[in-house]
Amino acid sequence: MRKLDLRTGRTVWSSYRSQRISEEPLTRDFRTDVLVIGMGISGAMTADLLTEAGHGVIMIDRRGPSLGSTRATTALVQFEIDVPLAKLRRTIGTDRATRAWQRARLAVANLRGRIEELQIPCRMKDRPTLYLAGNVLSGSSLRQEAEIRAAAGLSARYLTASELKAGFDLQREGAILSEGNLALDPVKLTSGLLSHARARGAQLFAPEEAVEIRYRRESVEVMTRSGHRIEARYVVLATGYELLDVARNDRHEIISTWAIATRRHPKSKLWPGEGLIWEASDPYLYLRTTYDGRIICGGEDEEFKDEATRDALIPEKTERIVEKLGKLLPAIDPTPEFAWAGSFGTTRTGLPLIGPVPRKPRIFALMGYGGNGITFSRIGAELIRSALAGHEDVDADLFRL
Repeated sequence: MRKLDLRTGRTVWSSYRSQRISEEPLTRDFRTDVLVIGMGISGAMTADLLTEAGHGVIMIDRRGPSLGSTRATTALVQFEIDVPLAKLRRTIGTDRATRAWQRARLAVANLRGRIEELQIPCRMKDRPTLYLAGNVLSGSSLRQEAEIRAAAGLSARYLTASELKAGFDLQREGAILSEGNLALDPVKLTSGLLSHARARGAQLFAPEEAVEIRYRRESVEVMTRSGHRIEARYVVLATGYELLDVARNDRHEIISTWAIATRRHPKSKLWPGEGLIWEASDPYLYLRTTYDGRIICGGEDEEFKDEATRDALIPEKTERIVEKLGKLLPAIDPTPEFAWAGSFGTTRTGLPLIGPVPRKPRIFALMGYGGNGITFSRIGAELIRSALAGHEDVDADLFRL
């Protein structure tokens, strides 16, 4: 496994109390139906759906629940994929691109329904999204993107500069307004999903690490750092951006990102509707609010070199993000109370890589989540649930490794 320091600094989620999920050390060998490696948001979603479907599940993590990339996410849960629909259509074809966007929209709706069904207190709020004109799309190109999305049955309405100013007090050449997205606390969501999975029989062992994988005809044998063995019919690699050697893929690359969270603001200082905001720019700025009036803002993404280089840039990147936030929202105080850096995986198409590892059909990998980590995690959990039930999801081909 490529071990990474997945985040550095103090993230905003560390200031909010979450349900404590108890794990235990692995003290003996086990046999199970499914072994999920990773206790972050993607592992939690997978364990939730698999235990509901009746699978026996064991989970391991070399840190513990929500102690990796999950705490670094800014948790803008939206169906809009990083790569615009018009560009993705040119890259992978109109049908496949449209299906990918539509599946992302369905995943957000399914996640909302699941949170409501399980009554997970993760401070979920429905939010619109504003996609602001930038150096990638502006003017007629941005308007055309809105028209393509609307024709595909996706929520999208183009706003002129005057409409954007009148409705949201933002100054840009234009924007696309979409409905049906979410803001939530990712650590509370992960804790809630893990709690329900445990109640259905899932066993959580941490800190524990997979060090070797052995393949058998009807199972997979995983040797752990503690010296114990877990034999499973299937293994799910939900390790975020720390890839096991078996899941290496040249379509996957690691990117560094930086984020801040401000002090609390009175609601009167925030923009109308507190929608999720991001730019049609490269690199793009993105922001949202918390339930108590903080503004979370991130961006300045660049290719990951190493943890030391990424972390050394925190002061410089923080300054840039604060400057951009202050220009976009001159009425607020952009001074950061929290600042952090993180790493995430992405692909050229902006789509994740989900499914059986080639030539290792009993091992499933989830990776390449980009800026849609929580949305794509839900898709990944749905695809794996279908595969283990003996049938292929209708959209599995979009994300296949």
